Amino acid sequence: MSWFSLFGALEIGLIFSLVGLGVFISFRLLRFPDLTVDGSFPLGAAVCAILIAHEVDPWLATLAAIFAGAAAGLLTGWLNVRLKIMDLLASILVMIALYSINLRIMNGPNVPLINDPTLFSLLQIEGVADYLMRPLLLLLIVILAKCLLDAFFATEAGLAIRATGSNARMARAQGVNTNGMILLGMAISNALVALAGALFAQTQGGSDITMGVGTIVVGLAAVIVGESILPARRMIWLTLAVILGAILYRLFVALALNSDFIGLKAQDLNLVTAVLVTVALVIPLLKLRLRKRFSRA
Repeated sequence: MSWFSLFGALEIGLIFSLVGLGVFISFRLLRFPDLTVDGSFPLGAAVCAILIAHEVDPWLATLAAIFAGAAAGLLTGWLNVRLKIMDLLASILVMIALYSINLRIMNGPNVPLINDPTLFSLLQIEGVADYLMRPLLLLLIVILAKCLLDAFFATEAGLAIRATGSNARMARAQGVNTNGMILLGMAISNALVALAGALFAQTQGGSDITMGVGTIVVGLAAVIVGESILPARRMIWLTLAVILGAILYRLFVALALNSDFIGLKAQDLNLVTAVLVTVALVIPLLKLRLRKRFSRA
């Protein structure tokens, strides 16, 4: 695998680490099976791309994408909390609706960003190669997002979200507004996913309606792989595990697709994903069996 492919995999891995953090909040902390991410990822890309195409500052366009993703998460939470629609079904309904909304936003299936300014072109340092500068900027963004999440989940509101996911009945008995915590957690989760979509559109040169296909699988893969390689309970290590999981997942995929002796091609991406997630799920079981055998010995 060439250095160019390696840095490209690192770049995509850093972007999808934001998706992994969003999925971690909904699936692990809130215990909310959220499929909205398949719609909020292209939503962030669509909002950001169409605003940049209309000469809006890339910083403001990215911020607008974050708020759009938060609104999508709030809608999913509202359907579940207020209308009492089952969590999984509520997320599917919003995901389906977002497909049409994204088409409306882009006024078509895609929006190209060929010669338009982006965050990466504005922050480009002269003399530094583009394929090196993008992963560096993305790493700074991911570190900032991780630090903000760690700080937030150490606050009273963050602990209330964690308590809601762990035991909603006990949290209500302690005076926690569990409905409000679900809405807040879902908003933060999908805001992170939309941010990832906005950054992905700016690195790939545009947005496309099919960008969100399989996003939830990638997010879950990041969480599962991260938990397998770095099992932890403290929030600071849990978020780090998700980030490492997303990066390693993309590196494994790139390695598999660029290995000539395996014979895999680009159309085998979903197959590679399924195999990697299966291996990540099996590893904890193998560790447990080995521990039992050693303890008996």
